[in-house]
Amino acid sequence: MYPQEVEAILQTHPAIEQAIVVGIPHQVNGEVPKAYVKKKQGESLTPREVIDFCKKHLAHYKVPRSVEFIDAFPLSSTGKVLRRMLKKEAASNV
Repeated sequence: MYPQEVEAILQTHPAIEQAIVVGIPHQVNGEVPKAYVKKKQGESLTPREVIDFCKKHLAHYKVPRSVEFIDAFPLSSTGKVLRRMLKKEAASNV
């Protein structure tokens, strides 16, 4: 799985400000993508709309299996998104 490719597609959506994709455990595929999405202010968007958008632009195995909207991403002291925290949270919710 290549999260950056999925993130690049997600960030072309007009209602998405930022997106981070992490792999979550899957019994058959080993790992599948989960998207954390920050919507642009004033925009409405559903997880289904995000998934449908991805289906139009990505191979089926790259489409996020779930989408979670987030107001702010956890950041390091240098301002980078702490992907490991999102991955840990996603894995604990499986």
